[in-house]
Amino acid sequence: MGGLAIETLTLAHFRSHRATRLAFDGRPVAIVGPNGAGKTNILEAVSLLSPGRGLRRAAAEDLARKPDGLGWKIAATVHGLSAAHDVETWAEPGEPRQVRIDGKAATQASLGRILRVLWLVPAMDRLWIEAAEGRRRFLDRMTLSFFPDHAEQTLIYDKAMRDRNRLIKDQVTDAHWYAALESQMAEAGGHVTRNRRAAIARIAAAADPASAFPSADLTLTGPEGTDEPQDLALALAEGRRRDIAAGRTLVGPHRADLSARYAAKDIPADQCSTGEQKALLISLILANARALRQDLGRAPILLLDEVAAHLDEHRRAALYDELCALDAQALMTGTEADLFIALGDRGRTVKITERDGTSQVAG
Repeated sequence: MGGLAIETLTLAHFRSHRATRLAFDGRPVAIVGPNGAGKTNILEAVSLLSPGRGLRRAAAEDLARKPDGLGWKIAATVHGLSAAHDVETWAEPGEPRQVRIDGKAATQASLGRILRVLWLVPAMDRLWIEAAEGRRRFLDRMTLSFFPDHAEQTLIYDKAMRDRNRLIKDQVTDAHWYAALESQMAEAGGHVTRNRRAAIARIAAAADPASAFPSADLTLTGPEGTDEPQDLALALAEGRRRDIAAGRTLVGPHRADLSARYAAKDIPADQCSTGEQKALLISLILANARALRQDLGRAPILLLDEVAAHLDEHRRAALYDELCALDAQALMTGTEADLFIALGDRGRTVKITERDGTSQVAG
């Protein structure tokens, strides 16, 4: 059956990589090297083959290798959902990021129709105990993997909300100024909420009781309104006075939150141990990947940064078994090759070193 895969990846003046070219064969890849060698930069480059700002959410100007000041470029040959494609994304100094697919200019949203890319990075380890914004972003990345139009609907909603908030800031009270914006917010917001709920349902259905990682029960919470545009439109209209007093929009999908419970123990995720919280995140990423494989016939590309460092030997072996069972191309980073011994010849190892601020690849 096979999964979505990158065949070649070329980085030019991207972060610590002046000129790096990697070839893959579809197997999981362990990217090994000391801290600061540029391992995560490779994962970040792959994450930019999907819509959005990548796994670090960096601005385009921050991705360029310093002090070169030449801009940056990522090029890849990929096996997508229906065909092979040549994908390029880059930014010139002072210019926004651009995308080209098979030699033709394209939007970032188009990338989501070719590949599905999921990631787990150490910054997400505190997901369940920090602000709701990070959980919404995590949920929206999962949702985008099922619904490629989700990013577009979110952008439509966010733009209309920003315009409405400007009216609020200026203390505008004329209902006619609000009506058109609230109609846009209601229509796009209804899509966003329905997509989120559908993604949560798909992930729940793909949970594997036999997995070594504990299942998480997810719930969408908060004053997100309802799934129906007319109800959200009414809530926005009725809340204008309150929003003007508060100085911002207080109802809608931008106020939603994602809660999780450790299913077997019936404990909220934010009350679990650090190790349990990490295991729950891995479980969700694996369930997301299983659901996509069921829906699309192909597993997504998985980016797992330092995922093995805090797992015991049993859990590491179980993770590699599940990745191989998914037939997923997974790129994993670690400081020591010993972390990936259980993967064996089911995967390959790429070694990264750093010299004079430049990443160098071997293997």
